[in-house]
Amino acid sequence: MSYYITSMLTNNYRFHGHGSLKYVFSKGDTYRSSHITLRTVPNKMRRQCRVSVVVSKKVHKSAVGRNRIRRRLYEIVRHETENIEGVHDIVLIVTSAEVRTTAPLELYRNVRELFIKSGLYKNTHHSGTIELKE
Repeated sequence: MSYYITSMLTNNYRFHGHGSLKYVFSKGDTYRSSHITLRTVPNKMRRQCRVSVVVSKKVHKSAVGRNRIRRRLYEIVRHETENIEGVHDIVLIVTSAEVRTTAPLELYRNVRELFIKSGLYKNTHHSGTIELKE
């Protein structure tokens, strides 16, 4: 099963510079799943959430593979930003190359579970869906 990326996460929702990421890494709360780690910290200085996906060379040697992982996660987050309560800085750290080949629905559920566990959603009974096409 594959899905088509309609558009990436807009520039407003992205981090700019490494200083902001350092703050999230030092002060953020951490939530883990089998393949992804979520770090988040509230940010009252901004109007919108910021999101970053970190994939190191240790996870996947090929830049093409790392970028594919990044695009897959950004697409999922793009669908979920409207459901996030408040303004947060969010960093998704990929800890396993299996994310590259994980089924889209399973990956979506993993990210959603991390968001629920971290309390990012307006309503913990969130039942949103992602459109998948074969």
